[in-house]
Amino acid sequence: MKQPARLSRTIRPMRSSLVHDNLGSRPSPVADRLHVAELSSAGEPLVFLHGVGGTFRYWLAGPRPPTFAAHRTMLVDLLGFGDSPKPWCRYTVDRHLGALHSALAGHRRMTLVGHSMGAVLALAYAARHPAEVRRLVLLGLPYFGSQANAYRWFRREPGGWIYTNMFATALACMFSRRIIGKLLPYLLRDIPRSIAEDLVKHTFLSSTTSIWEVLYRHDLAADALALPEELPVYCLHGTRDNSAPVDGVMRLASGRANWHVELLDGVDHHPWLRQQERCRVGILRVLNANLTDERG
Repeated sequence: MKQPARLSRTIRPMRSSLVHDNLGSRPSPVADRLHVAELSSAGEPLVFLHGVGGTFRYWLAGPRPPTFAAHRTMLVDLLGFGDSPKPWCRYTVDRHLGALHSALAGHRRMTLVGHSMGAVLALAYAARHPAEVRRLVLLGLPYFGSQANAYRWFRREPGGWIYTNMFATALACMFSRRIIGKLLPYLLRDIPRSIAEDLVKHTFLSSTTSIWEVLYRHDLAADALALPEELPVYCLHGTRDNSAPVDGVMRLASGRANWHVELLDGVDHHPWLRQQERCRVGILRVLNANLTDERG
């Protein structure tokens, strides 16, 4: 099947001094640039956010590209990952959202689709900028309730303690990137080659501090509470997800009328990779539901 033309560009987070770039007449701030790949250029923005260790290419794995009628698909490399800048800093939720907000400046009525850490940041973004977000689609949303609960979750499995020790996680990250990076496509047979190749496109700081600051320490329940009641939130979650507990997303959605959780039987932490067509149907359902509501 013929792939649509992909427009790849970089978008700059906000700073004080402004210049004109070659993307148009709108002034663009001089700063670190977030990399964004666009698969279509017309319609409402449909923004995809990857998880820890991912890049924009995560969403391109599969038989069909993530394009949908009447929507402008934008695949973002989050700060510290992929082809986006990797500054020497602590990757907090505030820092991620600041870069993302500048990258998406000027866009409204967005649908945010996030996987894992990208799902957390999509939810946090909607809580902070509710006027800009129209819908949320969250795949493998990790919600533990506290850092202590996250530690307990990962330590239940042999070797899981590595993900609860920042020093050990950083060492594992550096070893993977510098020692066996080129072998990852051959070692990780259960994910597409392009995704395995991109697992080295981050730093130990961007990976490790994002895990602790975004996944373990951030108060996701407060974000969920801050969302507009009318905002549709659609969650796709595998029943065999060992990285994000099913009961966490169920607790988060409990009592919220506009939240819907679809459980994918036998699927792990990667619904998009394992059941992409079902994910596409879910996204279409959310997009079309709002169109139906508008038309009465």
